[in-house]
Amino acid sequence: MALATLARRESLLTALKARRLDRTLTTALPALDPHDEACIGATGIDLLDASLGGGFPRGQLSELVGPRSSGRTSVLMTMLAAATGRGELAAVVDALDAFDVESAAAAGVDLDRLLWVRGHVVPNPGMCRDLNQRAMEQTVKALTLVLQAGNFGLVAFDVADAPADAWRRLPFTTWLRLQRMVEGRPTICVIVGNEPMARSAAGLTLKLDLDGAASRVRARIVRARMHGREDRTVSFGMAEPVHD
Repeated sequence: MALATLARRESLLTALKARRLDRTLTTALPALDPHDEACIGATGIDLLDASLGGGFPRGQLSELVGPRSSGRTSVLMTMLAAATGRGELAAVVDALDAFDVESAAAAGVDLDRLLWVRGHVVPNPGMCRDLNQRAMEQTVKALTLVLQAGNFGLVAFDVADAPADAWRRLPFTTWLRLQRMVEGRPTICVIVGNEPMARSAAGLTLKLDLDGAASRVRARIVRARMHGREDRTVSFGMAEPVHD
């Protein structure tokens, strides 16, 4: 009986590994090398990159969240500028069709290396919540196609200011499926929103707000790592020197 149970357990583990389902949010993960651009992508903000150990992890689902006027758009624009400045392709899957091309160009984003996918989600759907939900699902499908392409250094899924029920009604498996798509690829996948939604085991959540009258951005860094949960805060100004 014991041998049969062991055999079934080994068979199950083999099947899980084959489908890359053997990792969980508590799985021990190796430390990332901050000098290896195949593992890390710098945001372009010196103080933030130093606190992140080099930048955002590639091959993981991460989050950039905060209320309106928290600095999330400025940080995203700087990340896009840093990625395209390294010669990488970047994509913004823009659920609410709110991306400002002129601001992106002013921030140094190379628009020739940027794919902009425009969605149709609206912040105040009124009685058209079902239509809004279908628009969110179509945006997720667009994100799936971008990630399947596999040749982007940075992909941002911007659902900031979208109604909470529009993304909360998505199946939880949506985030697991997206993580499996990006895993093992040289892609930084960042979900931009008002509040945390999902991240992978080695991904991170950057919670942003303005640091009082100083007009500095305060970022709370939250992630699960090999040696326990990391939760700390760094403050920086968007006028800080950035990498080209």
